[in-house]
Order: sequence, then structure tokens, then C-alpha cells
Amino acid sequence: MTTPLSTAPLHLVFMGVSGSGKSTVAEAARGRLGWEFAEGDDFHPPANVAKMRDGIPLTDADRWGWLESLADWTAERDARGEPTIIACSALRRAYRDVLRRGGEGTFFIHCTGDKHMILERMGAREHFMPPSLLESQLDTLEPLQADEQGMDVDVGLPVDRIAALVLARLDLST
Repeated sequence: MTTPLSTAPLHLVFMGVSGSGKSTVAEAARGRLGWEFAEGDDFHPPANVAKMRDGIPLTDADRWGWLESLADWTAERDARGEPTIIACSALRRAYRDVLRRGGEGTFFIHCTGDKHMILERMGAREHFMPPSLLESQLDTLEPLQADEQGMDVDVGLPVDRIAALVLARLDLST
């Protein structure tokens, strides 16, 4: 994961299982950078949200259109030379491949943490994704590979510290 990034606009994708803190960390990065932000949950069609709310894991077929819409959102901004930030589970390599179509400068930040901490977080928030689906997400998760632009962050750290680590890694410190 040390291949240099291109000079294209950067597109940061904060990824991880539900409850990993990806949206919170993405918002912290947005606060420092001022880049446009897309919450992946907002791009889900109503049928996907209903399935998850009912405790039914999404299938690949459920995810493709959702991922394509996020890639299209990024591509529109990439064409204008604008950097972006997305919070999206991006659990599998194939899903990340779709998101990479949005722009050459796509960089993934995998929010990782202790399963029990994540379950606690999920139980303490109001969200359509029930804690009962965490196991299916963990089963689906494919960690970043060495040839993928990205980094892992421990969500047990304070949010501001994580944002600072990401910005320092990308030489975007403010």
C-alpha cells in the first residue's frame, strides 16, 4: 500500500463494517478539508434499507446499483477536478473496484476495530442496520490488498487523531 497516488483529484473512501465509525471519521476529515461529502447510506434504494432494517443481509445483486451510483457521484466531481469524501462499507475488493471507477485518485481508509466495541456502538445509535447483521458484514469483509491505495486505521483512537493520521499519510495536514 505504498504505491504513490496520482496527481488526479483525491477521492477518500472511509470504509468498514457498520458501526466502525467510518461516517464519524469521514465527517472529521471533511471538517478539516472542506471537501464535498457523500454518506453512502443515503444512496441506498429504499428496498435495500428495508431489507437491512428487517435484519436481512444485502446480496451482491443488491449492492451493485448502489455502488454504481456512488461511483457516478464521484466521477461527476472528478471530471470537474473536485476532491471528495465518501463513507461506504466497501467490504469486498469487487465493490472497491466499482468505487475506483469514480476517479483515478481513489484512496480507501479502512476503519477497523474490536468487534465488541463495534457492537456496543451499533447498539447505542439509531440506525436502520441492526447489530444482528454485524456478523454477516464481518464474513463479507475482504481487507485491503497490498496493491490497493489505502490504509487501515484503528477506530479505538480518538476521531481527531484518526483524521490527523489520514491527512498526514496523504500529506494534506492542515
